[in-house]
Amino acid sequence: MTDWAVAVVGSFFVLLVMRDVFHPIGHGSVAPQVMKFVWWLLRLFPPDRRIASLTGPLGIAMVVLTWGALAVLGWAMLYYALMPEGFAYSSELNPAARHKVFDSVYVSLVTIGTLGFGDIVPTAPWLRVIVPLEALFGFMLLTAAVSWVLQIYPALHRRRVLALELSTLRQARRALPALGIECVPTDVLTGIATAVVEVRNDFTQDSATYYFRDLEADASLASSLEYATQLADEAHLSEDPQVRLAGALISAAVDSLAGLLDEEFLRLGGDTAAIIKAYATDHRHND
Repeated sequence: MTDWAVAVVGSFFVLLVMRDVFHPIGHGSVAPQVMKFVWWLLRLFPPDRRIASLTGPLGIAMVVLTWGALAVLGWAMLYYALMPEGFAYSSELNPAARHKVFDSVYVSLVTIGTLGFGDIVPTAPWLRVIVPLEALFGFMLLTAAVSWVLQIYPALHRRRVLALELSTLRQARRALPALGIECVPTDVLTGIATAVVEVRNDFTQDSATYYFRDLEADASLASSLEYATQLADEAHLSEDPQVRLAGALISAAVDSLAGLLDEEFLRLGGDTAAIIKAYATDHRHND
């Protein structure tokens, strides 16, 4: 009875990992908690230290390792229920002298890694089904991890380009303070609105991108987003209807992004200005 209780718990771990892997990345049960833990842990370091900017990469590595550890443990608990009776041992191994816990973990590890040493093989009918399934899951886990990385970095690139565009425009206008908002091409303003919408979509598709922190303020959207609201405010006062429309687009896009940031990460419940300030503070850009 105890062995089967262990198998039930193992099944829960396996299903938990499967749900997380096949859930939209970053929105499952395991991944967000691991990313938040790494985010909290690295906040213990000074903000100007390089390690403080490694939250995202370390978080991804920790999520993948956690998925793998839970999967290995879950399948090992399934094997434990029929160890050693459900397995055949090679002639070099004596089943009576084996430790069923270690052998269960060993079989799970070599199976998920698709190594297939063949020294311990399943003989029970249902084990002969689930063991290949674990090997298949190991391949899918690797594929999911690679796909996650390939998905994240283009999103980070778009976010950093938007931040640099905002900071560059701010610096250029500071150098020429006599030029009003009408001197900024409307294509630039509408392009900023479009880029903000894309960033919001990136956060929706993959919430893990929030936990990538940029040390350089000019490349950090958390630091530069406030200037987008300033552009929108200036555009609202313009006499040019095209500029006012572009400002309205920026304002709507920023409000939508701020609402998502508050709902998914900050839990502040304030207005857009307060959320943007909290976003900058959370990413340790307080200036």
